[in-house]
Amino acid sequence: MKLSENEADVVEASNVQLIQSLLNSIPHTLAFKGKWSLIGTRLSGLKSQLSDLSDFPSTTLSVDILYSLSQSLSHALSLSLICHSADLPGGKLKTQNDVDSISAKIDSHIKDFEVLIKSGVLHDGVVSASSASVSKREPIRVESRNLITRLQIGSTESRNSALDSLLGLLQEDDKHVLIAVAQGVVPVLVRLLDSSSTSEIKEKTVTAIARVSKVDSSKHVLISEGLLLLHHLLRVLESGSGFAKEKACIVLHALSHTKENARAIGSRGGISSLLEICEAGTPNSQAIAAGVLRNLASFPDTRENFIEEDAISVLLGLASSGTVLAQEYSIACLSNLVREDDNLKLLIARKGVMDSLKTFWDSAPAFRSLEVAVEFLKNLASDERLVESIISNDFLQRIINVLSCGVLGVRIQSAKTIYRLGCNMKARKELGEFGSIPPLIAMLEGKAIEEKQAASKALSTLLIYSGNRRIYRKEQKGIVSAVQLLDPSMLNLDKKYAVSILMSLTHSKKCRKQIVNAGALLYLQKLVEMEVEGAKKLQETIDRGKLWGVFAKR
Repeated sequence: MKLSENEADVVEASNVQLIQSLLNSIPHTLAFKGKWSLIGTRLSGLKSQLSDLSDFPSTTLSVDILYSLSQSLSHALSLSLICHSADLPGGKLKTQNDVDSISAKIDSHIKDFEVLIKSGVLHDGVVSASSASVSKREPIRVESRNLITRLQIGSTESRNSALDSLLGLLQEDDKHVLIAVAQGVVPVLVRLLDSSSTSEIKEKTVTAIARVSKVDSSKHVLISEGLLLLHHLLRVLESGSGFAKEKACIVLHALSHTKENARAIGSRGGISSLLEICEAGTPNSQAIAAGVLRNLASFPDTRENFIEEDAISVLLGLASSGTVLAQEYSIACLSNLVREDDNLKLLIARKGVMDSLKTFWDSAPAFRSLEVAVEFLKNLASDERLVESIISNDFLQRIINVLSCGVLGVRIQSAKTIYRLGCNMKARKELGEFGSIPPLIAMLEGKAIEEKQAASKALSTLLIYSGNRRIYRKEQKGIVSAVQLLDPSMLNLDKKYAVSILMSLTHSKKCRKQIVNAGALLYLQKLVEMEVEGAKKLQETIDRGKLWGVFAKR
């Protein structure tokens, strides 16, 4: 807001006069001459800044600072006059403290003017807001620059007020966040966390950073702040309010996807703090903290930190009793932890993970939530010692039930789980008897290559059992769907599993004929040239069958 030139001129002229009076007074001081000499040197720089400030139209912000400076200079002049005498009415110690305090205030004013002049907010007053060439977003840019400047200058109260206004601006629209980030709000917010701010300001600052972290295209700016931001966020987790901890978790959720950040969080006690929130935080903060832990657990470097903090017990408890999102993140975290550690798989099985997994599975509000549960079961199934437990806890039927669901990721993870379970003869037999083969055949015709791949791998394992081959032969599309996967033009699909499926069916004359009629020989020659595993044997077996068919007719 532009103020009257008369008002601005009066304040500025008053400050110039006060500076000059103070410069005239300082040579006559007898007490603390060295301190006053330093103040005098700074006043010369301040005088130059006031001259620079006069080149721009006045704003509420600049006049507020000028008024504040006027108060400080008046106090300094009065204090300098007291110091003209060696006999100090308030005593030497109190007067020294007063001189140090006024010196610090003048330093603060100098820094505030430096920020104000460099910020660009004074230039905003030169541009007419009614100009046709001004962008529709320009008012937001101007407001952002103004608020960012106010966050760096003035009193604690004024910065607190600026934070309130900034939060209001950021909450309105994601585009407002992008504009504020482009104007440089993130480094300023990080410096606020770094300063000796009040707990209220730190809480609001973390809230503003959390808002920025929710806009994907702004996350890279937070990541670029590196270890300094992580350090302050972890301190909030240790000693902040419950609300501040929740907001810090939101930011960490965005930052914990990189190996470097994950290692830093793990090595600085972050996992311990996050686990405490999982145990005693609000339901919402528990879920967000578990989400951060899930990200951290995806990096092998952090696994030792989880074990040291006895994370398994906390995660299992949350997987059974937390909110749906907290359960989902906890299970995903456990899944990441055990992926490459068979001993850990056995440990969590002994701690009752199957019960926690069943509780979540049977109460999940939507199929989409089950993807992490199915993936977890897949990771457990890779340890043959746990397959029997998976069977006895009725997970085979649960897996089959989601093979036909409408969520691609769930179907893919289910087929991958069946492939892992197929190493066990009992599981292989029961999976076929419980009805896994028809939905897997349907998946062979799915649009996604990953779905075709997962289904063909699962079927190649299931068809090792002769009873499953009989089931497969009864499915009308079984052979045609498998033959279509041989097509060399279908890229990024490992053909050996489709070859294995068809090879397992060649004991039947009828199936051999169906394989030929479906066009397998057109593809096999090319696959033989590509040296696809099993292709040559399948080609020879089919050719030999054709030859025997000719002899039989004669």
